Amino acid sequence: MAYDLIIIGGGPAGITAAVYASRQRMNTLLLTKDFGGQMAKKATEVCNYPGFPRISGPELIDLFVKQLKEQELVETKITEVIKVEKRENMFFVKTEENKEFSAKAVIVATGADPRPLEAIGEKEFIGKGVGYCVTCDGPLFKKKTVAVIGGGNAGLEASLFMADYASKVYILEYGAAIKADFQNKEDVKKRGNIEIITSAAVKEFKGDGFLNSLTYQDLQSNKLKVLELQGAFIEIGSEPATSMVKDLVEFNERDEIKTDSETFQTKTKGLFAVGDVNAGKYKQIVTAAGEGCKGALAVYEYLKRNG
Repeated sequence: MAYDLIIIGGGPAGITAAVYASRQRMNTLLLTKDFGGQMAKKATEVCNYPGFPRISGPELIDLFVKQLKEQELVETKITEVIKVEKRENMFFVKTEENKEFSAKAVIVATGADPRPLEAIGEKEFIGKGVGYCVTCDGPLFKKKTVAVIGGGNAGLEASLFMADYASKVYILEYGAAIKADFQNKEDVKKRGNIEIITSAAVKEFKGDGFLNSLTYQDLQSNKLKVLELQGAFIEIGSEPATSMVKDLVEFNERDEIKTDSETFQTKTKGLFAVGDVNAGKYKQIVTAAGEGCKGALAVYEYLKRNG
């Protein structure tokens, strides 16, 4: 069975695209390895999504998924997409189970994955003290000492979340100053158990089965210093999840997919990219949802012109 549209990704962009595709009466398949993406895993509190003055990321994505399930023309499968190919005028999407689905158009809404620090011991201690998701693992560190690596908005928001559980939270920032929004900085200042360390380059994670220390270089003195702790969360940005379409698109210097700024179509006709995966400047839940809407409507226009 050939679909009108296959959407890859179950975050705000992908789900919104599916809702609008259904409203345009397009027979749609949504493929995703999980729902919510970074919003479900990393958004401890969302205060800037219209209609919801204060809501957690998981709560908001639950509402997205509830609406998705009400769409009669959208079929959903939980799986990971391995590769997208185009043959003549059709797209063929291969999944991890070696299944193949076909469609006239594809929207890539795969978002981005956490960027690793690539420090010594990082991989060894993943799940044993080192993590990338405070909402997933943070409560496990009640009354313990933890570090959040990264001094941007994500890092400060993660530290504020952890401050409710941990006895001590260190924020380690590579640069000479914190780079977060004013309000996040002010909120951190109010918490007595958060300490900021700038000009800090994390070099190594150590432990005996589980993490028990972190070594960083003080970039001002060039001295190596050690923090004794039980947990470390890495919040240094993300990498677009694009491997499945690498042969069909062009990338910018950040490995984000280049698209037309109005339609979000890539260099391959019929292939669109919306949300954090593309080269758009602002990475927000509301902009991802907006791009999902525009992308679905652009697909509708594309199919009208091309059958």
